[in-house]
Amino acid sequence: MLRVVFMGTPDFAVPALAAVLAAGHRVDAVYTQPPRRAGRGLDERRSAVHRFAEGAGLHVLTPQTLKHEAEQGVFVAYGADVAVVVAYGLILPPAVLRAPRQGCLNLHASDLPRWRGAAPIQRAIMAGDASTAVCVMRMDEGLDTGPVCLRDPVPIGPDATAGELHDVLADRGARLMVNALGRLEQGVLACTAQESTGITYAKKMEKGEARMDFGRPAREVHDHIRAHAPMPGAWFAAGGNGERIRVLRARTASGTGAPGTILDAALTVACGSGVVQFLELQRAGKRPMTAAEFLRGYPLPAGTRL
Repeated sequence: MLRVVFMGTPDFAVPALAAVLAAGHRVDAVYTQPPRRAGRGLDERRSAVHRFAEGAGLHVLTPQTLKHEAEQGVFVAYGADVAVVVAYGLILPPAVLRAPRQGCLNLHASDLPRWRGAAPIQRAIMAGDASTAVCVMRMDEGLDTGPVCLRDPVPIGPDATAGELHDVLADRGARLMVNALGRLEQGVLACTAQESTGITYAKKMEKGEARMDFGRPAREVHDHIRAHAPMPGAWFAAGGNGERIRVLRARTASGTGAPGTILDAALTVACGSGVVQFLELQRAGKRPMTAAEFLRGYPLPAGTRL
């Protein structure tokens, strides 16, 4: 049994925390980002990890930063064997990285060194990658630059969305982290420096990126839709008021036309080259709908230019 401090914030980190507990390790503390105000009422919302940890009876800490000596002292005082870090979202200063007796292990959702950074799942899909991986890495002071201890390759289906890939990687990553902790406990966890070639960076997804550009090739438009599904959702403007319509699922098809033009009654839209067919859409405040359901309440006839 290892004494663990767990550090994570979003849904992606919850399976790893659950798996560490199920494996019998002692989680002395859970670090997660502070509650954020969200929604129309601006109510404070705790992170997914915060909610799970409290439900499991774990001690939760939510510092705004770990840069101050006082917060670092609290962390050091736990005397952890290892810190398990999964999409925590705060930079770990050197004093924190050095504190656990056997270091800090990070679970990262890419085939390192490809897609270091904040949005590896979405960037891999937007780039049209056919595969990715989940890696357990021993952390250093760089941005996802530490040596990789374990790697589990994962194919990316041609129509897989970011949400679907997220769930697969979270599940596979949880098992991989437990495997790494088992090897660490036995003293046989070996880590290898990352390659110096093939490095790419997955910058944070920005709101402005979600708008669809039908001047691009159909394959790129399709990948853009997949990378933004289910949230925040790639969108186009329609109607006289420019209402934003989110596209949650699509497919490439054959055909030609002026980019952005609806070609038929099945919501096939011309792109810079090729076409995409919308399969699932959503209006603001409404539930997701199939294309046929959507058109019954929001007609978009052939010839409409988006």
